[in-house]
Amino acid sequence: MGAKFKSAATSGTHAGIVSGSIVLVSLNSPREKFWGMILDLAPAGVSLRGIDLNSFEDFARLVKAGDSVTPNAVFFPMHRIERIELDTRNGDIPSLQGRFSAKTGLEFAHILRQGSGANHA
Repeated sequence: MGAKFKSAATSGTHAGIVSGSIVLVSLNSPREKFWGMILDLAPAGVSLRGIDLNSFEDFARLVKAGDSVTPNAVFFPMHRIERIELDTRNGDIPSLQGRFSAKTGLEFAHILRQGSGANHA
C-alpha cells in the first residue's frame, strides 16, 4: 500500500482518517460495527478504543448515570474491515459524537482519555 498514516494531533489537518480520528468501522465475519478513536492504522489492521455500536444506548445511559465505564481497546485485522468512515455530521443528521454529547453532557473523547489507562475515581 505504501500509505503513511499520521496522528490527527500532528498532521495539521483533520480531514483524513488518521490516528486520533473518531470513526465508525464496519466489519464482516461476523457483521458488526464499532465506534471509537483510531489508536493505530496499519496495513495489518486498525487498533481502536471504543464500543460496539449495538452498545451505544446502554453505554450512554451508564455514562450519564455516572457509572464507571471503560471503552475497549481492540484490534481488527484488515481482512475483516469493510469500511472506515469519519464520525461527522451529515446535514441535519448529527454525528454519533454529537448524539453521545447530547445524551450524556460529556464529550466521547473525554471518556476515551479516561479509558486510556489514566486512573480515575
